[in-house]
Amino acid sequence: MAETVRPLKATERTIGRTARLAARPGGRLVFVPALTLALFLAPIGLGLIGTWAPAIGYLPALGGTALSLDPWRQLAAAPGLAGAVRLTLVTGFLSTALALALAFSLLAAWHGRPAFDRFRRLLGPLLAMPHAALAIGLAFLLSPSGWLARIVSPWATGWQRPPDLLLVQDPHGLALTLGLVLKEAPFLLLMGLAALNQIDAGRSVALARTAGYGPTMAWAKTVLPRLYPLVRLPVYAVLAYSLSVVDMAMILGPATPPPLAPLVLRWFDDPDLGHRFMAAAGACLQFALVAGAIAAWHGVERLVARLARPWLSAGGRGGGGALLRLVSGTAGTAAIAAAGLSVAALALWSLARRWRFPDALPGEWSLGNWMRSVDGLAPPAVTTLSVGLAATLIALALAVGCLEYERRAGIRPTTRALWLLYTPLLVPQIAFLFGIQVFLVAVRLDGSWLALTWSHLLFVLPYVFLSLADPWRRLDERYRRIGACLGAGPARVFWRITVPMLLRPILVAGAVGFSVSVAQYLPTLFAGAGRLSSLTTEAVGLAAGADRRVAAVFAFAQMALPSLGFMIALAVPAMLYRHRRGLQA
Repeated sequence: MAETVRPLKATERTIGRTARLAARPGGRLVFVPALTLALFLAPIGLGLIGTWAPAIGYLPALGGTALSLDPWRQLAAAPGLAGAVRLTLVTGFLSTALALALAFSLLAAWHGRPAFDRFRRLLGPLLAMPHAALAIGLAFLLSPSGWLARIVSPWATGWQRPPDLLLVQDPHGLALTLGLVLKEAPFLLLMGLAALNQIDAGRSVALARTAGYGPTMAWAKTVLPRLYPLVRLPVYAVLAYSLSVVDMAMILGPATPPPLAPLVLRWFDDPDLGHRFMAAAGACLQFALVAGAIAAWHGVERLVARLARPWLSAGGRGGGGALLRLVSGTAGTAAIAAAGLSVAALALWSLARRWRFPDALPGEWSLGNWMRSVDGLAPPAVTTLSVGLAATLIALALAVGCLEYERRAGIRPTTRALWLLYTPLLVPQIAFLFGIQVFLVAVRLDGSWLALTWSHLLFVLPYVFLSLADPWRRLDERYRRIGACLGAGPARVFWRITVPMLLRPILVAGAVGFSVSVAQYLPTLFAGAGRLSSLTTEAVGLAAGADRRVAAVFAFAQMALPSLGFMIALAVPAMLYRHRRGLQA
């Protein structure tokens, strides 16, 4: 009888533990979402206040205490302002539209085909490339003395000297637009692939095909209307970034006038402190431009949706989609080739000792460029690595805590929560980082490692959360219930079941966050206060110099760190779970 009672009591204890777990959803994790929001929303609010105050003349640290519209008058009279605003809007809208068109055309024409799976594997390396490294490599590729001109000279062009052509930093911003498309199209494609899992695109296309629709038309009429709302916020984030980018604009964009964000940064860096007020007004104008551009894009969305209703309900079946496959495949292949050749150009210049025009390859090779740059490379590399690792680990801890609390409490994410998460990506960096710097000066933290890590965390956290959210939410809840029924508490279930099963997504999200940290330029510039520099700030500064070899060394080192992070993220699960089928993939 006693032998029968003991299992019953054990079962009762297990049931009681499970009931208590259900009665206290979230447990101690209930404070993690509030802490997360405070850590990355409060600085943005303080930064906006710290930027808007000097824009109306109030900044005691710079001698301005009376409210005034003089900064706005100075801004209106600034030379080149109209051209900067026009260039900003043209490059921002054009690059976003082209990146979105490329991503959606690839999804419409190639999703579900074997060739697309091979293309999908290249998204990781493309996303790992920092913006500055890609821009420098693209400049080495497209400039009049760049690698492309060397490859086709003199046998095809007759050029014995670099031609007098403005291919980089052109006045229309075409090189900048190309660079933005190469960097943002993979991001939108990845967001689209993640959203396709939520709408069962394959079944929708198959049903439309049975009604006689062609593959492309079936995708456009049954998948696209449901897919776009799911990627609307990523599209807005791409638009905001394209309108306010600084590092790529300084390398690929024109200088007279530059886009608005680099122009505002130039005013912030002016030795005359009086220019800070005008710069603050320019930062507010940048914020207004981005907000107005997002509102205009949303208006175009609604107009297109209304005009497309008759087309969606019409009976046009479309053809086989061969033309779209040809165009999108060619464009996608060209984009990958341009990115790959840019990386190759960086590698060649970093190893070149002598490379005369029009030789297609260096005449002499040497590791001397790397050896001479070791002393200058080490300090920013250490800063980049330490800040990136710290910001990524903190972001992972906060993201995992929020997602685990969401699972335990049974909370479903809302649109409002997504907007809060995307706030650092939608607000232009130049519009609030100056205000954060003012706050850091007030508390005597400017130029510190802690301030630099915090500023990077603002941008690392959203990407880590977005990368990890979908795999975390798709984990079958029955695994957790089985663990609880076997007597394991929430902590043991988390460490013994959830983490091992989601190790690969966690490491990949960490690699994404680390690559985002490595790529940060403006946060390092403002929070570092000139005392802490990273590989990105050094590479951008060297890009304007005359020595391509040194710039290539720093840009290649900047690109190597995120690539190493992704390699570790893929290799660790493969080694740990090589004997467990499914977990190593």
